[in-house]
Amino acid sequence: MAASTRLTTETFERLRTEMEDLKTRGRIEIAKAIEAARALGDLSENGDYHAAKDAQGKMEARIRQLEATLRDAQVVKGDVGSDGVVDVGVVVSLRYEGDDEEERFLIGSIEERQEGVSVISPDSALGQALKGHKQGDRVQYETPTGVKLTVEVIKVGA
Repeated sequence: MAASTRLTTETFERLRTEMEDLKTRGRIEIAKAIEAARALGDLSENGDYHAAKDAQGKMEARIRQLEATLRDAQVVKGDVGSDGVVDVGVVVSLRYEGDDEEERFLIGSIEERQEGVSVISPDSALGQALKGHKQGDRVQYETPTGVKLTVEVIKVGA
């Protein structure tokens, strides 16, 4: 059974709209491009045909990805993180020990991406270590390569 992906209502609707567009307009446009390329003749050396078929494959893969994401999605309210606790769907500002620069991360799905904010999987070492912590907490975690890092939670929420 696939793990559910937590999405805001806005992201869920954006992905649903993208999927419907690909299934309708996208498929029609690809079919027209393939048909036009077929009309050019020999398919074995027809670059337009191969490019259109490649685009079709990528589009169908995206449709399958969207269907799976939306099927398994858990829609969450936009006030996630208002309690000041790091959880999935929350933007968190961190400072690595020994570094003066503050970095902002969204804990969640890459589909929730926001301008100027990197995404951390909640299943990653850092994502798991941060869950449940609050502003001012110092959190130590081990990277997949075995390096131990410490971060300070500067801010929880937008």
